[in-house]
Order: sequence, then structure tokens, then C-alpha cells
Amino acid sequence: MNRVVGIETEYGCLVTGDPLHGPDAWPARVKNYLFKKAKAGVIDLHYRDYEEPPGNGGFLLNGGRLYIDMGHLEYSSPESRTVRDAVAYDIAGDMLLQSALETLGVSEEVAFIKNNVDHHTGATFGCHENYLMKRELQFSPQLLGTLLSFLATRQLFTGAGRVGQASPLAFEFEAPQPGPSVPFQLSQRADHIVNDIYQWVQFNRAIINARDEPLADYRKYRRLHLLIGDSNMSPFATALKIGTTSLILTLIEEGNIPEEVILQDSVLATRQISHEGTGRAVVPLDDGRTRPALDIQHEFLAHAKSALRGRDPETDWILEIWEFTLDALGTKPELLLGGVDWISKKWLLDTFRESEGLTWQDPWLQSLDLEYHNINPARGLFHALTPAKAIGEFNDSVRRLDAMRIPPADTRAHGRGLAVAQFQKRQLPYVINWDAISLENARHLAMPDPFDTYISQVDTLIG
Repeated sequence: MNRVVGIETEYGCLVTGDPLHGPDAWPARVKNYLFKKAKAGVIDLHYRDYEEPPGNGGFLLNGGRLYIDMGHLEYSSPESRTVRDAVAYDIAGDMLLQSALETLGVSEEVAFIKNNVDHHTGATFGCHENYLMKRELQFSPQLLGTLLSFLATRQLFTGAGRVGQASPLAFEFEAPQPGPSVPFQLSQRADHIVNDIYQWVQFNRAIINARDEPLADYRKYRRLHLLIGDSNMSPFATALKIGTTSLILTLIEEGNIPEEVILQDSVLATRQISHEGTGRAVVPLDDGRTRPALDIQHEFLAHAKSALRGRDPETDWILEIWEFTLDALGTKPELLLGGVDWISKKWLLDTFRESEGLTWQDPWLQSLDLEYHNINPARGLFHALTPAKAIGEFNDSVRRLDAMRIPPADTRAHGRGLAVAQFQKRQLPYVINWDAISLENARHLAMPDPFDTYISQVDTLIG
């Protein structure tokens, strides 16, 4: 892949039984346990900004970060250079949180939910993707339109699925006209995306967050920060999400993009594709024609195969699973059980709905929707699925215990993880950031290159 990537995940919290075990208290309790008792990382000793005081979070032994964000526990995976690592370190966040609940003896009463919507309040919380890109790339309208088209249509295999719909009103001058109800849709985030590009994260949520914060050498790199993605329970879906997006970014950086794929309105198309609910949506292009969303994805795949096939084994594997997924979406979606979340969830809900004689409006289905995203393997509905052999083998292979405490070997997360381990052993006045480590005695290590491990420099810094 030759691209540094990472995922930020905000977790919901559900509590049953004893009211003393309220959902507002448990994110902080679990965070404190992981840093103070489980020794999974080191807590911040300094303010990061006005919303992140000392003790709010910290960096982990695996090079990632765990902290409280607006009441939610948020986990940021360490910088990874391969798809398998990116997926494994995303799942490591689930495993850390679940291990804490089990050790604390509350895994039957408290659950962390890896989803993006609160059915009761209408709130949404994010799964943000980060991709390192070359600074010299200039996003022309054609390049940007191509990227937005890919991101709007990739929900065909990255969508986590949801029961019902939301009605985002941010920055609307008129209330939306009532339309047909949406019993089930492909994406959890689609209803909450109201812009294509914008610099703020909340309220005016955009497909692409335009804030220029590379967390690396700004002369060489930019960080593409995406808000449109759902939190995936299926590791296979996460691999598709990260892998295919990385390939499209390579095409864009090389100026080698497909034609006749730019959408008339990427935000509206995102909702249309999601609301259609079966993967067969037809969307308008900017030239006035219409085209099936699945056909647009096939166009991206064909172009990527022509330009990128044979570059390295990982690229070929991504192209292979991308093609398999698109073919199955068009002919035999059941092959994707356990591999594409919205298909898996819809199959489970349809089976239950038919056996119980329920309509899509029954609140029971919203509860099951949430339980699909329970990260507890003993309770989460996703974990009860039996995927096809290849999907199941991949899903099992990236659930790695070592990813909770050992950083990736080929990025600066390695050096950061080594520093965290040293700070656990020695009482030093540290300051850790994504792109730097400092000691209060004025020793400072800049880490502007995410591809460098900085092993020797960390040893020199700490002594």
C-alpha cells in the first residue's frame, strides 16, 4: 500500500441493571483502569487543548491513543502501512475496551457499542479515516469530484446498515419535505453528512474534513481526513474500506482517474444510495445522465486494475477482494455475510422479523441493530455469524492479541510505543504528541516522517 493510514473510533456505551453503573461514568472508569491498572499506556501530563486537560487520555504501548471526547471513549489506531496492520490495530481498540470490562467484572452489565447513531436522541458519533498524501498534489475540481464519487458509492460495501433514518437540519433554511419512510438503509452516517468539504467536524459534517493538519512534515505531506465512513464490525469490510480508498488515492496522486463517474451532487447521492437499501440505487452524474452506483464502483475497479495490478502482492489482493465483493453484490449478496456489514445486519434482522411477525417500525429491531455492534464476542450479533471460508479466515487472522501492546514495526508508532514503555518504567516529565516527544529538561525529538521508526532517536532522547 505504501501509505500511512489510521482510524479514529468513538464508542457508544450501554448499561443494563444497576443504575449506579450509568453509561456516563463507564468511559472514564475504563480509561482510568487501562492506564492506571492494566498499564496499557501512559496518561497525558499536560493540556493538549482546552477540551483535553491532563488525565483526559494518553498514548498506548501499541502507539495509538485512547481518550475521552465529549463523553465518548475514542480510540485512535497507530500509524500503519499495510491493510492487515490497519485492520488489526483498529480491532485492538475493541479488544482493549472489552478486556477492561471483563477484568472489572462488568461485561454482563456494561457494553461498548461500535456504531455511529443513537436511535433515541438522533445523535451521531464518528469513525474518522486518515490517509497520508503527497503535499504537492493539487485537488482540481475533476480530481475532487472523482474522489467524492468514489466515497459516496463505496458505502455499497463499507456501510454498516441501520434501522430507520435521521433528519439533519444543520445549515438548512427550510425544513425538509416529508418523503417515504426508510425502514432500513446502507449507511449510518449518510443522513448526517450535509456538505462535501468543510473544515469543522461537528454540525456541518462533510464527506471530507478540510482542516489542514498533517501531523507530519507539512512541506511533504497532507492528511486526508474523512468523516463519511461507518464503524465496521467486519474486519473484511474495514480492509475493503482502507484498501480501496488507498488505491483510489494512488490513482489521484498519479493523475490517472476514470472518466464519466463524477456525481451531480455527492451529498445527495450519498443519501440516495443509502436510502435505497438494497445496493441497486441509480444516481445522477454531473453530465445529466444517470448511472447505477454499483456500475460506478465497477468503473473505479476496472481503472485501478488497469493501472495498478502487479505493483505488489497487497495491491493485487485488494483488487481481488474488491472484484469479488462487487460481483457478489450484483449476483449473490449472501456470499458477503460476515464480510459486508449492512448485508449481514439486514439478513439477521429480516430473519428475526419474519420469525416474529414484526414490522420495521418495531422498537425491538432498533435494539437488535445496536446489539449487532456490541464489541463483546460473547454477546454481539456480528460475532454470531458464520462467514464464508475466506472471509472468516481473514476476520480471524487480524484479531491479534499482540496488537494491544506491540506497535507496528514499520512506522513512527514503533518509536512512540518504545517511548511509552520507557515512561512507564521511569518517572520522567514527558510530553507526547503524534509528531514529537519532549522532556521538560528541554530535550525534544521531532518526528515529522511517519515512515520512520525513530528507534535510535528515542533511545538517545530518553537515555
